[in-house]
Amino acid sequence: MAFEPVTLAAHGSQVEIIPALGGKIASLRLADHEWLWTSDVLPWAAPDERLAADDAASYVELADTGGYDECLPTVGACRLPADVAGVGGLALPDHGELWSQFAATERVDGSANPEVVTRWRGRRMAYQFSRAVSIEPDGAVRMQYTLESRADAPLPFLWSSHPLLPLTPDTRLELPIAARVRVWAQHGVDLGGERAEHRWPVLRVRDGDGGPARERDFTFPARGAEPYACKLFLDLPRPSTHVVRLAVEQDGARLEVEVDAREVPHMGLWLNHGAWTPFAERRGYRNLAFEPCIGAPDPLDAALGEWGGAAWLAPGEVRQWTLRWRGRRRTTG
Repeated sequence: MAFEPVTLAAHGSQVEIIPALGGKIASLRLADHEWLWTSDVLPWAAPDERLAADDAASYVELADTGGYDECLPTVGACRLPADVAGVGGLALPDHGELWSQFAATERVDGSANPEVVTRWRGRRMAYQFSRAVSIEPDGAVRMQYTLESRADAPLPFLWSSHPLLPLTPDTRLELPIAARVRVWAQHGVDLGGERAEHRWPVLRVRDGDGGPARERDFTFPARGAEPYACKLFLDLPRPSTHVVRLAVEQDGARLEVEVDAREVPHMGLWLNHGAWTPFAERRGYRNLAFEPCIGAPDPLDAALGEWGGAAWLAPGEVRQWTLRWRGRRRTTG
């Protein structure tokens, strides 16, 4: 079958990966709860060589079907500045170039902790990228990433995990208090525009009549809100242990992700409360992208510019980072 998944299941957790869809994680089931949102608008469609080579290919129009994708070396479509050695003037497609290629995926059962390894090769930049997924004895899903430069000059990049979750009336976000928040995009809400700064979870929202800004707590992003959408970036703090835990609660369950802030210094947050869709004739989506990431904002050219948020790999450099996802049932007192 074209969309036959590679499945990993152990210790009460299950992950399904679809190689034909760019290595998309189609199911992430933790604590007996399916966390990933699935589109009711776009069906799955396997990319081909023509699509993979198309710099103008639109992820949001063709492949925004839900699940968990990987975005590299950019998230937003862009053209790199001409003065970047080796890649100057390069056009990069929407949501990067991984989703539009078949991803070589294999199950490795030769150890006490089986894993599924997915590999990609850069088409427009010289790199190799891999993700090794395993399930630990406590049910945590461990994702070990490896990015290797094959370029002759320093290589700029952005990486973002791209898990899409439902945005429900009871969705609660648990992110580092007072972390710096910067705005990248806004729809149906005025948060001050691009690069406006806030401190989580209280953001200043301006009314349409031009009056003074009011403070709004985004801990519950869908509670009592009119349709809106926004893309935010948080700078993750670096505690003495360097470990940061981020969480979403909804429908009686809790999803946690653990990162080392030295490796993964940012958190991308796409909140779509019915105000955005790429299709004019359709109602807006209600979903949440909960995205530990490296670099900000979405387009690599902007990250190389005033945002100053691009990451770099030296020639031949290998960089690794890890995410650990855990599910819990929420208890009531």
